[in-house]
Amino acid sequence: MKLPAISIPSTPLCLPQDTSPVRQSRCLVVTPMTFPMISDSARLCTSSQSIPILNPLHPPLVHKRTVSLETPAVHHHNHQRTLIMQRREHYRYHQVWRKPFYGTSSEREEYRKDLREQLMRQIEEKCVALKMQLSSKLKEAEYVCEVDRLALSSEREQRIQHSRAMTAYRDENKRLMEQRWRDKALTRSQEALKERQLLRLNPINWSGTLK
Repeated sequence: MKLPAISIPSTPLCLPQDTSPVRQSRCLVVTPMTFPMISDSARLCTSSQSIPILNPLHPPLVHKRTVSLETPAVHHHNHQRTLIMQRREHYRYHQVWRKPFYGTSSEREEYRKDLREQLMRQIEEKCVALKMQLSSKLKEAEYVCEVDRLALSSEREQRIQHSRAMTAYRDENKRLMEQRWRDKALTRSQEALKERQLLRLNPINWSGTLK
């Protein structure tokens, strides 16, 4: 079915003349409108031609909007556009599964070939994705091993430094204790020598403090 182009010629509208002397007769002219051509729907189903949608309140080629612009012609154009787009989608949908069931032998073979190619492509994509996943896991494992190795090395260095610090602390404490013991022994020996000298000078220990 071929729909002709919709066009509205200029139609003068005359208002009834008033009998009063104040008002005069006047005429309003409807602005002509030309809509896009809607071709045969059978050809539009297989083509990618787009049909523009029209605004009922602002048709094309009209610069000034008036109350007389919303006409049935614009709505008819939009309705025909909707029907053609529905037919096109219906045709596209049914053309997908028509070939493998009702097509010729060459069409069925071509469909099987396309199906095999798609399956092979999916298998290749899955293999590539699996390889990328394994590579990512390998890199992640290497990274984790490296982090673990660095952590163990750092922990070992910390233990060594702690052991060295504790050894130095122990040696310093030992040195201080030995020095204190030597000082005490020297002090006791000096006191004993002093007491012996005092006893030699005064044999009688009246206070009992001398040993």
